[in-house]
Amino acid sequence: MSEIIIVPGENKRVKAIVGDRTIKTDQSRLAGGDSSAPEPFTLFLVSLGTCAGSYVFQFCQSRNISTEGMSIKEKIISRKDGKGIGKIQFEIELPPEFPKKYEKAVVRAANLCAVKKHLENPPEISVDIKKD
Repeated sequence: MSEIIIVPGENKRVKAIVGDRTIKTDQSRLAGGDSSAPEPFTLFLVSLGTCAGSYVFQFCQSRNISTEGMSIKEKIISRKDGKGIGKIQFEIELPPEFPKKYEKAVVRAANLCAVKKHLENPPEISVDIKKD
């Protein structure tokens, strides 16, 4: 994937076209939208959690460890001044029968998340204009 096309939708909706898939976003009613889809910032946060989950669950599956009863809670902690996010914390919930010897390994697996790594070493982002 080297290109994503962003197009407007109705009202406050925006769509992202990624290959043959379309990802829809909207704004909350409070922000003038219809709340018909997640807000873009929510998708950003969801991408972090699902990325970490992919690594954790793949780690387990590759070792034939059941993922039943597992979950990851993503906690969003505001900055003390109330302006934005101060911390994002993942809590991996493991069932009682999960092998103790793999507990640190699932934390390491979650830390392999590509989205997290890109936030730790962010890419340059530029905005340009193109007119035909």
